[in-house]
Amino acid sequence: MILPQTDTSLFKRLRFVLVETSHPGNIGAVARAMKTMGFAELVLVNPRFGDALTNPEAVAFASGAQDILESARIVGSIDEALAGCHFVAAVSARLREFSPPVFTPRDIAYNLAKEQGQPVALVFGNERYGLPNEIVVNCNALINIPANPDYSSLNLAQAVQLLAYECRVAELGEQRPATDIGFHGVAASLSDIDGMYAHLEKALVAIHFLDPDNPKKLMPRLKRLFSRTQLEQEEVNILRGIAKKILDADPKK
Repeated sequence: MILPQTDTSLFKRLRFVLVETSHPGNIGAVARAMKTMGFAELVLVNPRFGDALTNPEAVAFASGAQDILESARIVGSIDEALAGCHFVAAVSARLREFSPPVFTPRDIAYNLAKEQGQPVALVFGNERYGLPNEIVVNCNALINIPANPDYSSLNLAQAVQLLAYECRVAELGEQRPATDIGFHGVAASLSDIDGMYAHLEKALVAIHFLDPDNPKKLMPRLKRLFSRTQLEQEEVNILRGIAKKILDADPKK
């Protein structure tokens, strides 16, 4: 019997928990921030208004992420919100004397990605008051975003976006998705590039830009310049075409 495969990626395991959110627009903006980074599980703990997930402002700010709102849950306690989670991190701008270990968003994202398929959660507090101490001290970690110390205020959705981005990078690495946008040519071979350098050197001598008796560092510097460009075959052909035109125009070639 072949058992169905279960997606254990961080995208399926990570739960975003909002505690006592005051503004419906922020809930919609959080849904949008989550969806842009590929996350879907949203739980609200005692939001300050009854129609938290259907409020017109929440729907408007979700801007296409209404499916996140529709699948979100509203619960009455933090214990219910975190049920089943194996690792929980609280997000707070305020450091406590007695708190769990403090992590940056990047560090915590990699820790969450390594949790071996277990459910994990990020907890965000009220826009004005943040998270109460009794919630923070019961978390496994405290996330402090290293913002400008002179103005460290972050909107709730901005904080969620930042954490969601770091978690996405931690799960996927720095790989970029394949795309057909832009031209992707064939890389030039070393022999093709060497031939181009020889051709270009002749052209530069022909127009007296390069003195063969006193070349100094011109060709090594040009080679260094082109080595940073990852030359493609068509680009090498263009440069050789330019060199050919220069030589064709020189009666002493």
